[in-house]
Amino acid sequence: MATQHEKYYVPASSPWPIVGAIGLGLIAFGAGHTVIDMKNETVDGWGSNVLWGGIAVMLIMLFGWFRDQINESMGGLYSPQLGHSYRQGMSWFIFSEIMFFAAFFGALFYARVIAVEWLGGASNNAMTNEVLWPGFEAMWPLTETPGGTTTQAMGWMGLPLYNTIILVISSFTCHFAHVGLEKNNRKQLTLFLGITIVLGCIFLYLQGAEYVHAYQDLGLTLSSGVYGNTFYMLTGFHGMHVTLGTIMLIVMFLRVLKGHFTPDNHFAFQATSWYWHFVDVVWVCLFIFVYVI
Repeated sequence: MATQHEKYYVPASSPWPIVGAIGLGLIAFGAGHTVIDMKNETVDGWGSNVLWGGIAVMLIMLFGWFRDQINESMGGLYSPQLGHSYRQGMSWFIFSEIMFFAAFFGALFYARVIAVEWLGGASNNAMTNEVLWPGFEAMWPLTETPGGTTTQAMGWMGLPLYNTIILVISSFTCHFAHVGLEKNNRKQLTLFLGITIVLGCIFLYLQGAEYVHAYQDLGLTLSSGVYGNTFYMLTGFHGMHVTLGTIMLIVMFLRVLKGHFTPDNHFAFQATSWYWHFVDVVWVCLFIFVYVI
């Protein structure tokens, strides 16, 4: 008796990976020159144009790639074996994102626990203190730079706390939406998924308001030394991940309205929920180590 093998769908060559790489390159290049233009107070700087162009390319890539994936899935081309491959791929992607943030948290740990203490003369480094920064007082947040620039620390009360509550609640609403899908309760799925999207948008709005407050009222900028650098590096990259996660949730919401997904076949929604929970956990760590401690 001949062994019957499961068919494995191999998609055609796709242009979207290279398009995404170009978009990310434009974003990185444009963001760097935007910061330079802001520092030099250049009115007609082209850095922001490149940045927005990169964002537009990324949005086109996401739309095109999601469209192709949806057409393949709804066309019945996928098999259980391919589903396992997708789950493994998403798991490795989230793991790579964990390592990404681990590197940034490691930089924060090194600055706070090692570099600042050594500059203050700890661990028999009195000479380091006298040579590099005489009179330096080891403290965190480090609100003064060697050049004399001073700033204020961003407290955890107010907007950071509100955003933490909002994002934690959004993780629960995302879970309830997932439960509704598994139970084939479309009303519960639509309701809680919509609430999750609204909460994600509110989070992004409040983070923007927090940045305005930091720049205008606290003097907390990218020129504020290691504290300002680590603050914007961690919160900014997290905000970028929340933006991507919100876009993914919106795509899932539109697919739900079109009747896509079943209790047995909904990997795209499942992957999006994994990503959203990951974003939530990262923010809780950010809130504790960047704002509170």
